[in-house]
Amino acid sequence: MIGLPDTITACLFDLDGVLTGTAVLHREAWKRTFDEFLRGRDGDSFREFTDHDYAAFVDGRPRADGVREFLRSRDIRLPEGKPDDSVNEPTVNGVGNRKNELVLKIIDERGVNPYPGSVRYLEAAKAAGLRIAVVTSSANGAKVLDAADLTKFVEARIDGLVIRRDNLKGKPAPDSFLAGAKALGVEPAHAAVFEDALSGVQAGHAGHFGCVVGVNRADQADELRSHGADVVVDDLAELLEKA
Repeated sequence: MIGLPDTITACLFDLDGVLTGTAVLHREAWKRTFDEFLRGRDGDSFREFTDHDYAAFVDGRPRADGVREFLRSRDIRLPEGKPDDSVNEPTVNGVGNRKNELVLKIIDERGVNPYPGSVRYLEAAKAAGLRIAVVTSSANGAKVLDAADLTKFVEARIDGLVIRRDNLKGKPAPDSFLAGAKALGVEPAHAAVFEDALSGVQAGHAGHFGCVVGVNRADQADELRSHGADVVVDDLAELLEKA
């Protein structure tokens, strides 16, 4: 009784913003990174990175894609650079690495807290015999899961490292979720996707998954529905109450 169609046998969870409160830490790190970059480029006339920018161009996407998409929205083009570029390099990878350095520092300082309702849902899903995977664009998936004491629930993890290794397209393409379903040995039609990012909901819809649950952490319920969510909740525990 977990509030999903009876045909669902597996759950594919995004991490930041769905299982843990780390989405706000990522948003803070992105803002600091982009504001610093734009201020250095444009001086006092720079336009700051906004919550809308985060939701529209960055949230849920692999790091380099987020850099590329946001800067494109400002008509800025940077060379790609290399994955190990210095944080001071004016490249897509350099800017992305600066953000990653910042978010790791913030996580170390503040820790990682799972949402209580999400922990309850994971416990219920596991007790019901459903397979569980985490699908996140973050390269820090293992670190966050361990810090939140959630690794014990997870059978498979598709994260930013796997996405890069296997040359998967990032969200809003469905590739990472399809890889999660494959890792669990289930067909997409029998898997549910749980996402708080508009790009992630798009990915679940594009992959023709059996159910796409939008988790409304940023007051964007209508946008989650319009991007493909079948169900929208403010907290995963609501699904248990509806069951």
